[in-house]
Formats: sequence, C-alpha cells, structure tokens
Amino acid sequence: MPKVFVTRQIPDAGIKMLREKGFEVEVSDVDGVMPREQLLARVKGVDAILSLLTDKMNAEVMEAAGPQLKIIANYAVGIDNITLPDAAAHNVIITNTPGVLTESVAEHAIALMFAIARKVVESDQYMRDGKYHGWAPMLFLGNDLVGKTLGLVGLGRIGAAVAKRMHDGFEMKVVYFDAKRNEELEKQYHLEYRDLDSLLKESDFVSVHVPMTPETKHLINADKLKMMKKTAYLINTARGPVVDEIALVEALKSGEIKGAALDVYEKEPEMMPGLAQLPNTVLTPHTASATEETRGAMSELAAKNIIEVLEGRPAITPVK
Repeated sequence: MPKVFVTRQIPDAGIKMLREKGFEVEVSDVDGVMPREQLLARVKGVDAILSLLTDKMNAEVMEAAGPQLKIIANYAVGIDNITLPDAAAHNVIITNTPGVLTESVAEHAIALMFAIARKVVESDQYMRDGKYHGWAPMLFLGNDLVGKTLGLVGLGRIGAAVAKRMHDGFEMKVVYFDAKRNEELEKQYHLEYRDLDSLLKESDFVSVHVPMTPETKHLINADKLKMMKKTAYLINTARGPVVDEIALVEALKSGEIKGAALDVYEKEPEMMPGLAQLPNTVLTPHTASATEETRGAMSELAAKNIIEVLEGRPAITPVK
C-alpha cells in the first residue's frame, strides 16, 4: 500500500481522494510548521509527500524518505521551497498547483488595491474606535481607480486575470513588464508593454506578480521605489522577497510613495520593524488564495498528481 505524508492540515478534499484510492495517508498533527527533525522522521518510508511552502524540500528530506520516494506535490504555485536539482538527482517528480488559485489571488490583489486607495482599514478602525461623529467633506479622502494607470510587474495567469478585470471593469490603462513580451495577451486585454523603469514612473498602482527566483529578489528596491510617483500605491501578492521591505518602510515613511498593500513578506511570518505602525498600509497574512473553493481545489490537484504518479502515469502539473 503506497504511503503518503501530508506535512500540515489542509482541506480534506484531496486527503479523501487519496484514502479512497487505498493509500495510507498520514497528516501532520502539529499546529504550524513541523519542526525539521520531526519532518525528517515522519517522511521515512513514504512514497509521496504533500508539502507546503513552509517546508524546505531538499536532499536531506529526500534521503530521509528513502529511494522509494516518487513525488513531492507542493500545495502552492510557487516552488521556491523546493531544491529542484536535488529532486532531479533523486529521481523525484515535483508538482505544483497552478491555475486553480488564479482567480482568488487576482481578486485579492484587486481587493487590496481598493482597500489601500479608499482607506478601508483606517476607516474601519475609526468606526470601531467610536470616532465618527458625522459626515465631513475631508474625512478619509482616498483615490479613484477608474481611469488610472495600473502597472503589472509580471504577466502570468494571475497578472493577466487582474489586467482583464481592471481594464474591462474599471477602464484602467494597463501596462506591464515581464521577462517575455506577450503580444497575444496585449491584444486580448488591451495591454501595453513597458520596461520596468518606465512602468514604475508611469503607474498609479503597481501590482507585483512575478515568481520568486534569484533574478527577482529585491526586484523592487530603494532605487526602483524612488522612480514611482509620490501618489502611487504598491501591491504585492507574489512573494515577499521580491520587494526590499526595509527600503519599502523607508519609502512609506518619507512619502516617496503614497501607500502599500501586502499579502506577503520578506521574512515571513515576521514583518520588518516599523511596517505595522504605518497608517498608509494594508497588511494581510498570506491569504490571497484563502477561499474555500480555491484551497479545496489545491488539495484535490495535489492529490491527483500523487495518484497519477503512484499509479504509474505522468503527473498532471509537473514542474519542469
């Protein structure tokens, strides 16, 4: 009977699928990230690991599991927690969960744009603190999105979904920067290509949608932040280290940019000192894909990948 270890509690849709196939499935009972020594002990002898972004999957884990390990199914689109050369060396197939979380993350990025531009968090706290004593013409003045310029740093599935909604729904001019120009999507979603510096100088809202790679670490740094308009907002639902968080705190304090809305952080779960105290921020705890529908679909896709590989068929979404 194939053995599967799930490194953290996830929606049970996928776990049910695995058990219905007759697999022996163990799920971590640790409330949080499993300590390394426990993880190494629990994966011993398993045929598959269903991992999360918080689990470092490298040669140490693969060797602890043993030569029968065939697949590590990552419960995420990103794979920056997995050392791919180690997987290749150990003949372990790596999969992720692309596509199923596109809509949720795009929606969250858009929600953050509205929240930061319309001062939703500040206004909510103002009401809860009992400070509202009547309508006032200058109270919590924010900014419209209609007619503004949205700059997308990265035009993958999520970036394209944001582009479509903000152009069609809010008549925003959408410009984008990506390692590869996509003329088909330009026509489909009325996009205009820019180099990164031009995009930052032109945009009223800058939304980050690139994967975490050595090339994208601190892609948005102090120099890049200085290029942005003083009236511009930065939104990041991609990966924390893409933005130099120390530089961002300084830019927000000094008024180099107007505000930032973040779902990811450079040193998760920690935030850089000073970030939480800034009023011109909206901060969410890496929950862009946190809907019942999406997290359930991620669970199912990870399970399907495991089933396919353990039954001798190609993975559905292999990482290449």
